[in-house]
Amino acid sequence: MATPNTMTISLPGEGEQLFKVVGHKSVGSAIAAVIVLLVAAGVVAAFIFADIDYTVTAKYLFDPQILSGVVTTLELTVISMLVGLVLGVVTALLRESNNRVLSGAAGFYTWLFRGTPVLVQLLIWFNIALVIPTVSFFGLWSVSTNTIMTPFLAAILALGINEGSYMSEIVRAGLLAVDKGQAEAALALGMRKRRVMLSVVLPQALRVILPPAGNQLIAMLKTSALAYTISVSELLNGAFRIYTLNYKVIELLFTASIWYLFMTTVLTFLQSWLERRMNRGYAAQAAPSMKKRWLKNTFGVTR
Repeated sequence: MATPNTMTISLPGEGEQLFKVVGHKSVGSAIAAVIVLLVAAGVVAAFIFADIDYTVTAKYLFDPQILSGVVTTLELTVISMLVGLVLGVVTALLRESNNRVLSGAAGFYTWLFRGTPVLVQLLIWFNIALVIPTVSFFGLWSVSTNTIMTPFLAAILALGINEGSYMSEIVRAGLLAVDKGQAEAALALGMRKRRVMLSVVLPQALRVILPPAGNQLIAMLKTSALAYTISVSELLNGAFRIYTLNYKVIELLFTASIWYLFMTTVLTFLQSWLERRMNRGYAAQAAPSMKKRWLKNTFGVTR
């Protein structure tokens, strides 16, 4: 008869047998748990007893300068991502073309902008007037580069062009993931190359492209904080302008961090929702739910 510490198992050809259940004791897991708890307690205590006025963090959460910075951050993120997406698709198609010159130029672009820090590119675009003092159009129209190269435009160019170099590899990976036989079959049916690309290849590649593209969007949101170095009035710059007056540095950085966390969490949920819609009909490869994705991205919990 089975007891709480035993169980009955049916074995082929031997009938039912009674086995004793032996609990698995993991000393290493227990020690790791204790260490993690002690470290976490130490970190929490440090923040609780530190000289931080958390009421200031809450007070400036909806300050007009902070909210204006949030709007500018979102504008930078969306516009730069669109620029990067267009450049990425064009570059990926050029890399796969049979024209060696175009393919080589696309490869050079990817190599150049992936190989240099985005902060350096940001500063170069901001100081591009040192290289190109004026912009002219066949002598009919001319203007000083400093006039048109505002900090916001410099940030868009630097972030967008840099993003395009990463998106090109993501798009190219998605295109290569589609079986070539499908494109060959569509061509054999009389479809033109352009239609094959738009109707057969790209829709399937999109399922592969979407997850890393979503991650790039979230990374772009955080990378936009670098625009602070060229005086773009984004979120971090808004916090900077306030704490230079009241000297509440940590408090205002916490305020900015709360907004970054909020925006990245919203984008994570949107990404998960979009992936699940794209994966309808592919049950075996269905994307994880929004809750599971958020738990994995935030706490590393996989189930």
